[in-house]
Amino acid sequence: MADKIRVVVLYGGRSGEHEVSLKSAASVFRHLDRSRFEVIPVSIDKEGRWQWNDLRSLDQAQTTSLPILSNAPEIRLAREPDGRVALMPVTAGTMDPLEIDVVFPVIHGPLCEDGTVQGLLELADVAYVGSGVLASAVSMDKDVAKRLAEFAGIPVAPYRVLTRKTFVQDRSSSLAKAAEGLSLPVFVKPCNMGSSVGIHKVKDWDALAAALDDAFRYDVKVLVEQGIDAREIEVAVLEGETLFASLASELNPNAHHEFYSYEAKYLDPDGARVDLPARLDEAQMERVRSLATRVFAALECNGFARVDFFLDRQGGEFCFNEINTLPGFTSISMYPKMMEASGVPYGELLTRLVDLALDRHRQRQSLERGYAS
Repeated sequence: MADKIRVVVLYGGRSGEHEVSLKSAASVFRHLDRSRFEVIPVSIDKEGRWQWNDLRSLDQAQTTSLPILSNAPEIRLAREPDGRVALMPVTAGTMDPLEIDVVFPVIHGPLCEDGTVQGLLELADVAYVGSGVLASAVSMDKDVAKRLAEFAGIPVAPYRVLTRKTFVQDRSSSLAKAAEGLSLPVFVKPCNMGSSVGIHKVKDWDALAAALDDAFRYDVKVLVEQGIDAREIEVAVLEGETLFASLASELNPNAHHEFYSYEAKYLDPDGARVDLPARLDEAQMERVRSLATRVFAALECNGFARVDFFLDRQGGEFCFNEINTLPGFTSISMYPKMMEASGVPYGELLTRLVDLALDRHRQRQSLERGYAS
């Protein structure tokens, strides 16, 4: 039997979504095909240290959230003489060098899915699951993602952009600019955060300044977006010979949640009802699946992504909300659930994602580097 493919499951990270990553990674860890893959757990703690974690200890733990072991050896990525990439101990003697084949980043938020880790993996010249540097960066920035989607002819809701620098310099004019042309309610969102962190629904203009103050705790650029009477629709996209869009799902936050907040997603087990498939007619389902693949292509994504839309209850039009290039992979996360409902089981999905990563890496390695002769 051929050697197993060594897959690093990379989890944790320095973002506010650290704990979500631990839950996502636990599911990926359990469902990767151990007959084909050798799983290598690598964590990034909240201080940014990369550590190799003992597989047997994690297997025995059987938890729904992967722990980060405080005494785990700190590691770095290094190139071997034969060109392969290996995990090397920072402190000699704490572990043997371990060659790896592909990295599966199961990490969310800034310094994780925004192109930073992807750039590091590119420099290391190792295969990795998901989108590259460009798509990861522009997809994470809600403003730039919306601009590119709009340029591709995909509808977006009206919004304004503020920077922390201008807001600090002139609060009154910034508040006026934020409200210009918009009507209540509006949503205030940090540009580069996921999982609804720092998002506020503003129903009174007097509350706008406090919402912006809080959002600027998480980012230097903030969106003020027109609230619309809309349904929240999500689609999972998977790369292949052609782009495959799953059946759409619909999120219905419970009455005590104003919108699908961080609390509704992760802290309240009854935070939302999910309709899978979404209650759409055939034409609507076809339309939103087509829009999802168009967004994926416009942002030049790779591997997989979850694309979120609003469906205007009045006009009946879909508006692009955001795209998540490393969506949650917990047991209740919508990306794997949508794929499963569309005929791609969790384990098969993970295998396909690893295969896509290896194939993309081979293609990139075949390109001429452009060195002078």
